[in-house]
Amino acid sequence: MSAWPGGDCPDCGQDMPANLVHCQFCRALLNPDLYRSDVEIPQFFELQEISQVIEVQLAGYHVMCPHCDKELRINKKYQGQGVACKFCSGQFKLDVGDPRIRTKAFYIGCPHCTKELRVASKYLGMKVACKFCTGHVQILSGAEQAR
Repeated sequence: MSAWPGGDCPDCGQDMPANLVHCQFCRALLNPDLYRSDVEIPQFFELQEISQVIEVQLAGYHVMCPHCDKELRINKKYQGQGVACKFCSGQFKLDVGDPRIRTKAFYIGCPHCTKELRVASKYLGMKVACKFCTGHVQILSGAEQAR
């Protein structure tokens, strides 16, 4: 039995790509060698819900030095304090709300495998899986950490 080579559907005439079993529009069988009884419909399985997610607080920030524009990894305990760049020795106050301090990313420790994860700001507040162990974590944003 050969695979569907692609072309017009014999029933509705819509152009269908190669290797399909059914027409995407009218659901007609595309291969004349097949009969409806030959095509098995896969069994439906519900997706498993995540039962438990561990909430994780930010451990620190990846910010750009306002003097030399190099990336620095700074622990969150220095938030609101004066820090110095290890590359240019430029001094600045670590305030992630300050528009002059560009926050490139954050970092957290995975509670499942203890590896450090670099997290983009778009993932704050979201439930995600660790790229090392696939453990489920919810990354708390700054507002949620204050509670």
